Amino acid sequence: MSKKLLALFFVFALAFGSFMMVQGCAPADEGVVDEETGEVTEEGEVTEEMIKLKIATDATWPPFESIDTKTEEIVGFDMDLMNAIAEAGGFEVEYVNVNWDGIFVGLDADKYDAIFSSVSITEERIKKFDFSEPYYAISQALILKTEDVEDVKVLDDLAGKKIGAQNGTTGAIFVSKNDKVELVPYDDVTLAIEALMRGDVVAAVCDHPVAFDYALKNEAYKGKLTVVNADLNKGDLENLGIVVKKGNSEVLDLINKGLAEVKKGDK
Repeated sequence: MSKKLLALFFVFALAFGSFMMVQGCAPADEGVVDEETGEVTEEGEVTEEMIKLKIATDATWPPFESIDTKTEEIVGFDMDLMNAIAEAGGFEVEYVNVNWDGIFVGLDADKYDAIFSSVSITEERIKKFDFSEPYYAISQALILKTEDVEDVKVLDDLAGKKIGAQNGTTGAIFVSKNDKVELVPYDDVTLAIEALMRGDVVAAVCDHPVAFDYALKNEAYKGKLTVVNADLNKGDLENLGIVVKKGNSEVLDLINKGLAEVKKGDK
């Protein structure tokens, strides 16, 4: 994991540990409020329920989002950050795991309120969706089997070879623009990594924190994979943002408000 990502994890882990949600209560002589529903069980004024946003993510992208094998919960940096944003912004969140190939279609169909899934802010996506303020910046990274790393630094060094990447991601787009190599798309990044280990492709491309997570943290691949280049973009970093349906200013404002509060903790 890069020092920059580790620092961000540390900041977001500590910055908002002291936040507490406060729910309004009716005076004792006017009724008792159910803290779960906001309903009054006796005479009194009904309190307003807290807004809950449904957040979609493709939980195949560690360390940003993945499934905890013990609890089966969606966990990761994006979830930790979204929880802090919600707490700071005064709303609640519910996470749903959605395959990447249908995640944007689901947003347009109002199946959820936002996508928080390491989505790069691109000109093409901005035409179709609205994005929060950026929360992180990444580059594309090149992963090889450790035994094959000699003299390989960029895609051109693999001319005529097959390169794996997750379909529809900026990593796949980056590979597809190089006419010297052949893109082999996969439904998720894990399948691309497994194809690399089998020898179906000679390399894989994905976001640099994800690449380092597979190469350095994942016990199944540690020592077997090497990130040979963590900046294929040559310094042209991609900003990540939270996606909402075009024109949904209510949700976008809620998220940006909370994100702005979280960022204040990084001073």
